[in-house]
Amino acid sequence: MNDGDNTPGAAHDNKSGAPAGGSPAVGSATSDGPAVVLCDLDGVVWLAHQPIPGSVEAIARLRAHGHRVLFVTNNSAARVEQQEAALAAIGIPAVGDVLTSAMAGALLLQPGETALVCAGEGVRQALTARGVVMCDDGDADAVIVGLHRTFDYNGLARAARAVHRGARLIGTNDDATFPTPDGPIPGGGSILAAVETASGCAAVVAGKPFEPMAELVRAEVGAAAAQRAVMVGDRPSTDGRFARTLGCRYAHVWSGVTPRGSVVDPAPDLTADDLAAVVQALVTDGYFGR
Repeated sequence: MNDGDNTPGAAHDNKSGAPAGGSPAVGSATSDGPAVVLCDLDGVVWLAHQPIPGSVEAIARLRAHGHRVLFVTNNSAARVEQQEAALAAIGIPAVGDVLTSAMAGALLLQPGETALVCAGEGVRQALTARGVVMCDDGDADAVIVGLHRTFDYNGLARAARAVHRGARLIGTNDDATFPTPDGPIPGGGSILAAVETASGCAAVVAGKPFEPMAELVRAEVGAAAAQRAVMVGDRPSTDGRFARTLGCRYAHVWSGVTPRGSVVDPAPDLTADDLAAVVQALVTDGYFGR
């Protein structure tokens, strides 16, 4: 598979390796092309809230050409308004445009059920909105696990004990790491793996690439628009597989966790250096309109 050239912004068709281009409708969202662009955050828009060069302008360009941009993230630690504010701080208005794995995880519980929370404030917010009763110890209908920086042995013991007593185990995501400017660091999937090992139970996972997150997207934009969308991501095991779950196209960027030149599986519909190059292919070349 072609990994693109070394020119900043290069985008390549994964079938031919040639620069993407030569499409009918140029520069607008059409009935043939994607009205919705789904963007991962870490590794696509930013690294630890530091914008990847060209990403802010790329989002503005998409919106100016009529595309709805949804930020679909496996980050369950932060509250939605915190993620919206972080995007606004780098110049991307995002109120109402952030979907998180915490929100997807909440869909796996029914209002009135009890959840032992082994996760961050984003999960607590989503469970409150869902009408789920929360606890930090004892028996529960479910244990929900996500990234949080206060995870310790006692928290692991509480979560495992609840599962041993019959609670079902839910993970917001199973990403082992997430990218930062200094390299990858442990993600929510690393915490989930500890709870799975201690409890002897495999979790149901809510975030990308799994069905609960897909349902969240469909509820927001409609099933037809979700199928016509383009998912832009840096992690094929998460973002690429999520595109397959939705039945939409996948644009892979090299600005995140995947080393340039790696075999990307599932094979993307487009590879590019970064989000700016994907937008160039979509807006100027009308790539996904073909």
